[in-house]
Amino acid sequence: MATKRITFRLYPSKTQNDKMHYWRRLHKDLYNACVENRRTSYKKFGKSVDYYDQQNCLPEFKEQWEEYKELGSHALQDTVKRVDFAFKRFFKLKSGYPKFKASRRYKGWTYPCKSGWKACTNGKNGYLKITNLGNIKMRGQARDWGTPKTCTIIFKQGKWYASITVGCTPTRYQTDKDAIGLDFGTHHAIADSNGDVVSNPLIC
Repeated sequence: MATKRITFRLYPSKTQNDKMHYWRRLHKDLYNACVENRRTSYKKFGKSVDYYDQQNCLPEFKEQWEEYKELGSHALQDTVKRVDFAFKRFFKLKSGYPKFKASRRYKGWTYPCKSGWKACTNGKNGYLKITNLGNIKMRGQARDWGTPKTCTIIFKQGKWYASITVGCTPTRYQTDKDAIGLDFGTHHAIADSNGDVVSNPLIC
């Protein structure tokens, strides 16, 4: 069993498109709020904030900002996780200090498990069902299809995409039955998989 990522092009309606942009902006604002929370907590109070601190604040956060309720708890948790990942890279000296994201640079959000979405396809075209958003037509084809695991919604160059990871058994293509294998050696010039041998040329 292997995990593969397949990307489908999404074709939302105008209403869905507007709502997806709105959700993308809400995820961006949550990301920036988490960055600010960590920065302020450390500078003013000398206290470090980690992922679990911010994740545990999400229920209360959604009570204050009710527009976040329809985005789904797991998707919000993943956005908080993105902030945690950015800070971990910074502390490992692999990147600079996490910065606020502009809307044009925040590409989308992720459903880290099966909750909140469903890929209605056998690996070729179909549609994506997202809670509180409806069915979105999608086009694309996977070489191998299996059990969907995660889904990332991406807005890139004016188009929407769904990047889905699936657990699957990779397809193994058989070679042509007339094909043979060749082994180039020193004792013999060439030996093939049928047992035929070509001797080294004599040097006078």
